[in-house]
Amino acid sequence: MDHLPSTEAAVTVLREIAAEYAREIEVIHDIGADQTSRRTAAGIGVTTDPDGSLPHEAYVEFGGSPRVSVRLYPEDDALITVEGVECPDIPRDDVPAFLRSVFGGLAYVTARRFPPGYRLVVPLPGDRAHKEWTAMISLTPWLSSRVR
Repeated sequence: MDHLPSTEAAVTVLREIAAEYAREIEVIHDIGADQTSRRTAAGIGVTTDPDGSLPHEAYVEFGGSPRVSVRLYPEDDALITVEGVECPDIPRDDVPAFLRSVFGGLAYVTARRFPPGYRLVVPLPGDRAHKEWTAMISLTPWLSSRVR
């Protein structure tokens, strides 16, 4: 697993993954404290953080099925949404492995009878997995096809 030191480095890897899986990709960059989503307290015209750095956030959408989007935050984490299921707080370095699991067909959905519920499970390297709860009503055809 490679270390991704910046948002731009992560976007470069996401472009490579899109090419690897023959998917369209659209990237929107938000640069500056007045533009990034987690810095709403920044004053008008203030673009740098107190330490003088320029925060960089990116929103990436992949074409095709499943529908996947990634919001890369300056704080070294990401929010990945797979078919409407939000997976928050994914470390930036785990984003490529997460996407390869989803696009490569390794991700699946577990069902529980009581109490009823579903979880999207995305295997990660090192015998780890990211699990995210989802409601039955929000299961899309892609998610439903992955239920075990």
